[in-house]
Amino acid sequence: MQKLSLAVLTTILSCVCSHSLLAQKGAASANSSFLSSTSTSSKAGEINNTKDSRLDPRRHDARYRLCASDVVTLTFPLTPEFDQTVSVQPDGFVSLAGAGDVHLEGLTTQEAADSVRAAYTRILHDPLVSIDLKDFNKPYFIVSGQVNQPGKFDLRGEISATQAVGIAGGFKDSAKHSQVLLFRRVNNDWYEVRLLDLKKILQGRDVGEDPELLPGDMVFVPQNFVSKIKKFIPTSGIGAYYQP
Repeated sequence: MQKLSLAVLTTILSCVCSHSLLAQKGAASANSSFLSSTSTSSKAGEINNTKDSRLDPRRHDARYRLCASDVVTLTFPLTPEFDQTVSVQPDGFVSLAGAGDVHLEGLTTQEAADSVRAAYTRILHDPLVSIDLKDFNKPYFIVSGQVNQPGKFDLRGEISATQAVGIAGGFKDSAKHSQVLLFRRVNNDWYEVRLLDLKKILQGRDVGEDPELLPGDMVFVPQNFVSKIKKFIPTSGIGAYYQP
């Protein structure tokens, strides 16, 4: 009888242990599936976020924005008596017939059309207007000093400082190309001055220090060593470096 009881007890314990092991395996499998699903979901989220970031139009806004002295033509299909051609003034405003002054500098043509439309709602009911860019300041850069063909050049695409010098005919023998100055306008009154060692860059060193030019930049190649270089100079002083 005792032997029978021990056999029954052993069988019960064996069943309990088996069920426990199966439960643990099931939990482990469920956890593994959950973690795998979470990891996959996380990676998918990272990919989607990266994709969304790359496709964010605000990071790649290449539309032209109006500048001072640009000329635009305003067309009113329903009220052609308001058709006009206006210039963007130095303060960024245009004078609209019957609607007064509206600030358009820095806007795309579509944004400018929205601003003009809003201005004319004071005298017209639901006005319809389109804007066409008739004349504009083409982006440019200047290379001056000890280069073979100094002057003002159209800025087309991405151009670095060394490429700009090449476009200007390259360095003269008298050029101090280890101390080239880059002038960049920060506002209407001041230019920022940056010192460039184009000698190292052309030798394949510090190539990451070859800046991409922005519209209005000026590259000046001196003949002699410049002992004192100010971080900023007034706009009135830039003429001393521009020698086409």
